[in-house]
Amino acid sequence: MDDIFPPPQPMNTSHIKRKWLDIPYADKSDSQKLDIYLPNKGDGPFPVIATFHGGAWMFGDKGDDMNLPFLEGLKHGYAVACVNYRLSGEAHFPSQIHDCKTAIRYLRTNATDYHLDGTRIGAWGASAGAHLAALLGTTPRVRGLDDPSMRKTKTRFSCKVQAVVTWYGPLENFIKMDEELTASGMGTPNHSNEDSPESQLLGRKITEVPALVKFASPMTYIKPSVPPFLVQHGLKDSIVPVEQSIRFAAQMEKIPGRDRVILEILKNADHGDPLFEKPQNLKRVFDFFDLHLK
Repeated sequence: MDDIFPPPQPMNTSHIKRKWLDIPYADKSDSQKLDIYLPNKGDGPFPVIATFHGGAWMFGDKGDDMNLPFLEGLKHGYAVACVNYRLSGEAHFPSQIHDCKTAIRYLRTNATDYHLDGTRIGAWGASAGAHLAALLGTTPRVRGLDDPSMRKTKTRFSCKVQAVVTWYGPLENFIKMDEELTASGMGTPNHSNEDSPESQLLGRKITEVPALVKFASPMTYIKPSVPPFLVQHGLKDSIVPVEQSIRFAAQMEKIPGRDRVILEILKNADHGDPLFEKPQNLKRVFDFFDLHLK
């Protein structure tokens, strides 16, 4: 999904005074770690933005420079928790969302230790990370997408998040992506191939397992109780068709209502486009989080 872009580089966080790196939130895999960053000023407790990197569920890391836009949250008074999850080469879905939910519970369980406000947690993801952030928003009580055995302590803390931001994510249905790319002429249809990122995630060619595709779709679980979403996508996305976000947002408007979703289409943006990281767009993101987390 993200293979047309240059490989990410480690981000420089030396200017951030308060941080905890490589915190294990579970013990099934070395991948189950997160980093917590706090603003340089203030005592907290700080509202939290939990972030999830892209990389087609196949690569990427919480310490890559693709996470730099997320760290802008520090300037707006947020703690930022960058989360790693098991990639598809190590484990198939739903392991990835199991990890993300366990990470949210870890943040709540240990909020006092890290000066966090566990009652105010937002999720923000890009591309594959947007898919996982959206699932966090729509499935806090779906047992099949949770793994209580991974909790390091017996806790009743919820994995629910209070707001979600998605950037150019596959939110609707993996199988429809090639059809949508063909109809728009925006990209090369290859998501239904046996070696596609989506097929690698599910461990089967996606066209052979439609029920599993539905199981993995954030749109499947939209209910009246879902938190507010800001859904952003590029009109010229050549990898994840913009229709994925359009149809997800339409379903949000239909079920929880128009006050629960904002859909913004960046007219000149491709997948992973720098336009998403422009100051004016980041202001849109943090205005949204401020509305729901402060």
